[in-house]
Amino acid sequence: MGTDDGLSLALVIVPEAGTEPEQAERLVRRLRGELAELDVESVGWAPGEAAPEGAKGADPLTLGAIVVALSASGGVFTALIDTVRDWLGRQQGRHRVAVTIDGDTIELERASPDQQRDLVEAYLRRHSTR
Repeated sequence: MGTDDGLSLALVIVPEAGTEPEQAERLVRRLRGELAELDVESVGWAPGEAAPEGAKGADPLTLGAIVVALSASGGVFTALIDTVRDWLGRQQGRHRVAVTIDGDTIELERASPDQQRDLVEAYLRRHSTR
């Protein structure tokens, strides 16, 4: 998912089981809004996702898929991951966010601060050299 000038990554919001579709949509829109405030190249909906069984359509918003393009400048990737972690920590439900770069996925959810830090630091080390 790399671009010529930077990095592109996909985020998929996985709402807690039993979350109403309208609430899930609000969750996705809120996270997308927070990501758009970062110094990123672009934030958009992931195209071409297959709808899960029973879904009314292949609307990316229904699936909670967001694509973010980052510039080559350092620090933005870490800020993005920190924003997702902070967003998760403010939610009442046990929602998850899967972040994928070049087929490598990390799934973030509520965890102890030490667990989150260790997991995220390892993931950042793998992708910070871009």
